Amino acid sequence: MKFLFNHFNFNVLNLEKSIAFYKEALGLEEVRRKEAKDGSFVLVYLSDENKNFSLELTWLRDREEAYDLGDEEFHLAFVTDEYEKAHEKHKAMDCICYENTDMGIYFINDPDGYWIEIVPEKR
Repeated sequence: MKFLFNHFNFNVLNLEKSIAFYKEALGLEEVRRKEAKDGSFVLVYLSDENKNFSLELTWLRDREEAYDLGDEEFHLAFVTDEYEKAHEKHKAMDCICYENTDMGIYFINDPDGYWIEIVPEKR
């Protein structure tokens, strides 16, 4: 028996704003969408060019208050082959929320406050 990663979920308040953020900040594209017949929820799956793992954005019609994200101890991580260029882009987007220069990484946060770690490609 083996298990493979499939997707990870973030619940979001503004689906279109989140989709636009992930496209601009990380180049993720929508690969699948599921909408409840009664309009109570929408699930949008975003993926990178490899398409072997997805970020599921869940929008709930009746949710109005921000989600409790705890202490940002959980997060997604992305590796980039152009770390300095990515850092410049995210700085211009004003979404860098934490930098650890000793470790050579930084974090951005999305419109709902989720933290995403940016890691340079190992050389």
